Amino acid sequence: MSEAAGGTLEAQGDSERLVRRYQALAVTTAFLALFSIVGCALYGLPFFYDFLVRDLGWTRGQVASGNALSKLVVGPLFGYLAGMAVDAFGPRRLMIVGILMAGGALVGLSGVSTLPLFYLFYFFNALGYVCGGPLPNQVMLSRWFDAGRGKAMGIAYLGIGFGGALVPLVAHALVQTLGWRGALRALGVLMILIALPGALMVREPSRPAAGAARPAGEAVSMAAVFRRPAFYLLAVGSMCSIGAVGGTMQNLKLYLSLDRNFAQGDVATLLSLILVGSIAGRLLMGWLADRWPKKRVMLLVYSIVAGSIPLVAFMPSGPLLYASALAFGVGLGGDYMIIPLMAVELFGLRVMGRLMGLVLTADGVAEAVVPLGVATLRDSAGSYTPGFALLVLLAAVGALAVAFLPRPTRQGTTGA
Repeated sequence: MSEAAGGTLEAQGDSERLVRRYQALAVTTAFLALFSIVGCALYGLPFFYDFLVRDLGWTRGQVASGNALSKLVVGPLFGYLAGMAVDAFGPRRLMIVGILMAGGALVGLSGVSTLPLFYLFYFFNALGYVCGGPLPNQVMLSRWFDAGRGKAMGIAYLGIGFGGALVPLVAHALVQTLGWRGALRALGVLMILIALPGALMVREPSRPAAGAARPAGEAVSMAAVFRRPAFYLLAVGSMCSIGAVGGTMQNLKLYLSLDRNFAQGDVATLLSLILVGSIAGRLLMGWLADRWPKKRVMLLVYSIVAGSIPLVAFMPSGPLLYASALAFGVGLGGDYMIIPLMAVELFGLRVMGRLMGLVLTADGVAEAVVPLGVATLRDSAGSYTPGFALLVLLAAVGALAVAFLPRPTRQGTTGA
């Protein structure tokens, strides 16, 4: 072998090692961002709802309305704009802003005593979620990885599971020493300290070149996306399932603590167990997504969600309740993660930011309206039974929509 050839191979090896290093940093950054913004904030804030009801005299509907109203405002106004920004400038800058806003929102929420301030800081929490949560991380990982994309997404999304599993236990311990307001402040600061360093160091992934060849069937414009029924099936399926998951998680602490009179420590253990199950769910569904058709994995996830919600809601206390919580956690773990993998398989990478901006906006609306609807039903009916029945119906509709998604062709693309 000539020296020139040897030098070329050595340079190629160095380049591959550098790419692997950047990929590892991207996965780590996504893990920590999702740990903080989704695991700590999205799943941590409902832990404090019953304190707001007891100490401030607010209703369940008022407490749930902070999440609902903020997402209804932020999602439609900023979701697609955030997707455009990611497609144009890359995900890193948006992540930094999102992390600061989400952490600062928890610090602000720790001092609220009126509903207007509560809504204001929940608005910044929702904006932080849009800018620093799933959207930029999904795009970043989808661009850094081709082979093994499901595994990378699964590992990164473990951050949600670990964050969500730890935050009820950490929050319970902090409440015992700092009170619920001090605990919220501490969580907000911890979120920034955990997530911000990685976002500052991560490299921007390369964007598909405008004139580069594209796989057959890959969408090159949003107009092409809107012409395909698969977009609407994906949006409806994800909205229904995310709404069912969000409606369960946003109301579960209120239900177990105030309606079933579970002790705070027992509720924290059960919520933590759900998120432990989500860790296994993300690993399992990420592994399956690299081996099975994404549609089959998505249908499995949505079926688990639909089947496990009534078990978590109505199972008597004991081992069967814990087993039901683990099963629900498995479905929860795969739910958010499988959506971008399905979107890439259906439409490709070129429109990923804008597409996920729209899908996540729609999901955010469902995640806002459904929990509020369930809480309002409880306030009017005096029971959570109608609300949980609605959640099961939504999850079933989501699974049905996924069943009608097109199958991949032999070339790995999908039909219309």
